[in-house]
Amino acid sequence: MIEKTSEFIAEVKQAVKQFPAPEGGVITALDGISLEIQQSQFVTLLGPSGCGKTTLLRAISGFEDLDSGEIRIAGELVTGVAPYRRPVNTVFQNYALFPHISVSGNVGYGLEVTGVPRGERERRVGEALERVGLSGFGLRKPNQLSGGQQQRVALARAIINQPKLLLLDEPLSALDRNLRQSMQIELKNLQHDLGICFLFVTHDQEEALTMSDQVVVLNQGRIEQIGSPEALYHQPTSRFVAEFIGDGALFKGTITNTFENPILVTDDGQELPVGVGPSVGASATLIIRPEQLDIAKENADDSVGILDVVLEQSFFQGATNKYVCQLPNGVSVSAVPTGAGNAAFRRVSPGDRVRLAYDRNEPRVIIQTADGK
Repeated sequence: MIEKTSEFIAEVKQAVKQFPAPEGGVITALDGISLEIQQSQFVTLLGPSGCGKTTLLRAISGFEDLDSGEIRIAGELVTGVAPYRRPVNTVFQNYALFPHISVSGNVGYGLEVTGVPRGERERRVGEALERVGLSGFGLRKPNQLSGGQQQRVALARAIINQPKLLLLDEPLSALDRNLRQSMQIELKNLQHDLGICFLFVTHDQEEALTMSDQVVVLNQGRIEQIGSPEALYHQPTSRFVAEFIGDGALFKGTITNTFENPILVTDDGQELPVGVGPSVGASATLIIRPEQLDIAKENADDSVGILDVVLEQSFFQGATNKYVCQLPNGVSVSAVPTGAGNAAFRRVSPGDRVRLAYDRNEPRVIIQTADGK
């Protein structure tokens, strides 16, 4: 008898999965991962290649067996349950369409296999194609479609059975930039319209931040942090997340001075004022995002931190300009000012010395670390 225990659409508890390494030994793809996924959200598994995100997705779908741990979907224990018996569908990176079958045949294949009557099948195929914007394409073959249209066919096939959870394994990676950005919006809108949970895998940080309600950042088979895109960007809890999500300059050091007026003294002796809160004597890392930096004013007070740099290069980025500078210790710092700050930067030439300023009270620029990493 299957036990129902939870309101979450998916739960993973202490999942472990290892693979044999070609040179001997094992590779730990999942190292005791536990995760709860709420219903009706767009959740993204994000991380570098080899972090375990696709293995986790395949374990949830049933295409990969865990060495230990358990998985529940809609409260039902599915450990050991075959993929076709789980209330999930998967959209693969290569779409996995049958080339010799029409679009309608591809979309309705699962219904045909399960014996759904022809009339009902045709109605549901038509509805699915309409949802993904492919009404009128049913008689075409996959090779008569563009890459974006093929992806829509794969999506229609995945949603036609009304799964409780839709799994997407880097489905946008083969698309060009413009189509990829368009499909990001379409996928988000589709998820909202369907009202089901999408679990999406990507290594693209911008894609994850654009589409997700929640992002799960993985590294070396473990979860580094779970949170909204805004929380991951502004409130990273580890140096890895701070470096992996977005751009920014990181300064490692020790907190000194008083609680009301803390200073981060970096390993090379630079003194940088930080916001109220860090404990004196704590090892910490300060992350300064490019948009938090501007050219310092002459009358800057002690609420402003100063970086003395040399401008190396500037890059036009359409709505903004990016200025790459270098600290005396050789570390690069980027600034992306707007308005008057951008105008001030335009009067500076590569090789000029510049004083950059940041507001010490910018929220959550400090990452406390127990070991100083």
